[in-house]
Amino acid sequence: MPPSAPPRRAIAVAVHDVEPATFERCALIRDWLSDHGVDRVTLLVIPARDLHPLGERSPEMASWLAERRRAGDSIAQHGFHHERAGQRGFSPQTMLSPPGRRAGEFVGLGADETLRAVNAGWRVLKLAGIEPDGFVAPAYAYTPALHGVLARRFRWWAGLLGLHTRADDAGEDRGRLLAPAWGLGTSGPMQRALSPALIRAGSLVCGRTLRIDLHPADLQHPRHMIALEWVLSRAGHQREAITYDELLATAG
Repeated sequence: MPPSAPPRRAIAVAVHDVEPATFERCALIRDWLSDHGVDRVTLLVIPARDLHPLGERSPEMASWLAERRRAGDSIAQHGFHHERAGQRGFSPQTMLSPPGRRAGEFVGLGADETLRAVNAGWRVLKLAGIEPDGFVAPAYAYTPALHGVLARRFRWWAGLLGLHTRADDAGEDRGRLLAPAWGLGTSGPMQRALSPALIRAGSLVCGRTLRIDLHPADLQHPRHMIALEWVLSRAGHQREAITYDELLATAG
């Protein structure tokens, strides 16, 4: 089989909101995933939550991220400081954000502000010894200005419904690899009630690639973890764990 050939059936797990304040929970989730046979994960790292660079705030976490990369995990830049202060604006992106959360970090920003924020986050990660492989916008809230920046900076970026990649030479969006993300909503009573059933159903209808989003807050909800145990116990026998980088090979 050629090296670029995709696995027959795959599971691509992303751990969101990796930052110093959630480090212990994220490390626990990562160990838990390993126990369930998920040996490849994509870690979505917030470079400077509260504008404090992660390399200065938690050298231990920076070392852990470097170790995880050596072990085969992929690292994605997850915004700059993740959330935008101020009132939520009305837009398709904010409508997709979970209730009770502030608008996605890049919603409402102009082209220059977006460029500065993305570049600042990239530099913070580089200074911590971690060069991101791709990008995932907080709350999957993308804007035209953000798309324009990402096409010049990153090889891929992930949305709610799939991964986007660009041509290396032209720097233009080549299109989307369809792979919807299934996650466990915890921001409201209805989301908490429905999420376990939805992620079980999603794992049965997802097709060749099962893409799962995990957040540090999921550990606080036993029903969610039981649902994930059920999904991973099935996936462990039927699917090969891959990162988002490896998922791109399925589009080749």
